[in-house]
Amino acid sequence: MTESLLIRGARVLGADSADILVRDGVIAEVGSGIGRTGARVIDADGLVALPGLVDLHTHLREPGYEASETVLSGTRAAAAGGFTAVFAMPNTSPVADSAGVVEQELALGEAAGYATVQPIGAVTVGQKGERLAELGAMASSRAQVRVFSDDGFCVWDPLIMRRALEYVKAFDGVIAQHAQDPRLTEGAQLNEGSVSAELGLTGWPAVAEESIIARDILLAEHVGSRLHVCHLSTAGSVELIRWAKKRGVRVTAEVTPHHLLLTDELARGYDARFKVNPPLRTQEDVLAVREGLADGTIDIVATDHAPHPSEAKACEWQAAANGMVGLESALRVVHQSMVQTGLLGWDDVARVMSANPARIGSLAGHGTPIAAGQPAEFTLYDADAQGVFAEADLHGQSANSPYLGRELPGKVLWTVHRGYVTLEDGELAELSA
Repeated sequence: MTESLLIRGARVLGADSADILVRDGVIAEVGSGIGRTGARVIDADGLVALPGLVDLHTHLREPGYEASETVLSGTRAAAAGGFTAVFAMPNTSPVADSAGVVEQELALGEAAGYATVQPIGAVTVGQKGERLAELGAMASSRAQVRVFSDDGFCVWDPLIMRRALEYVKAFDGVIAQHAQDPRLTEGAQLNEGSVSAELGLTGWPAVAEESIIARDILLAEHVGSRLHVCHLSTAGSVELIRWAKKRGVRVTAEVTPHHLLLTDELARGYDARFKVNPPLRTQEDVLAVREGLADGTIDIVATDHAPHPSEAKACEWQAAANGMVGLESALRVVHQSMVQTGLLGWDDVARVMSANPARIGSLAGHGTPIAAGQPAEFTLYDADAQGVFAEADLHGQSANSPYLGRELPGKVLWTVHRGYVTLEDGELAELSA
């Protein structure tokens, strides 16, 4: 599927216009006035060129939950959002806790062709928190797993968490923790605060997240291993990560687009599109995580793309599933919450949405600069566009987006993966086998 491409007039990382020549899946040249040389020409005048986005936290649901999403539909959504690589969370059926399942996910991604799919392995067997999964077997499998998580479930047992951190040191793996104390969140429905009290919903306290992060920071420091904190959401969590980094602990952290923009005030209408784990927090928390992302305390933006069929959301709040889809909207939300507010430039966006996630996940060939000799993985973004986010903007199998009907800036127009086009002028390309 690889073709020769000549992208004319793109603003690489938002800087001055340049041409980008792609041959054989590699960026052959970046400069001005590059000759056509038989390549297909793409007019990118004024578009921002970014390295292909990398999502360290995606739920693709396959195998087992294909009514919500498949690897094919999820990676089509990824391409529409400017992503060229996604890390697939292990809460599938069967759970991705063995070499066989992660190799199956890898093969499904290769067959789909819209983005690199890098499986994440479960920390414990069946994500039950009782005994370690086959971490070494998954690491040495064809999938070369380096990130392990029981996402959706906290690795609550400190001894198991310690053993996991010790085990992955052998191959420089990382444990990605879903920081949620299960005892402190029994029956929890919404961030603990004035809104939950007024609505009569059981509160989800910030300390339930922060206490696990604090414990795991100390364990990671003791073991000397890598810890990654998933979907950090509170001001206190930001301070804990900041403290840990000053101590030299090998910890990284992510924030979701929705925690950069939305607050628990949106739950007042009992619209379950706004029900998510961890819950939407307060405006003070939103400002704190923005500051943490801007100053480097938080390393990356990750979508936590969590598709659900309509019946899982079209019900009363208490019965509704947690989760939001987010691949197609992520860059636009970061544009609004971080770039338009002056907190990040486009070079910073490339760092937190491409380079850093690829580095944390040890994913070669992604997160690389748009420069000669590098893999042709990039996206072209119209930063001057503005529009209402609608169901037509969604390309997966589920429509549980919190942004439907909301005006967002920007539009992803082109995505190039492994040297071929997966998104063409805003429309998904149909890939040949």
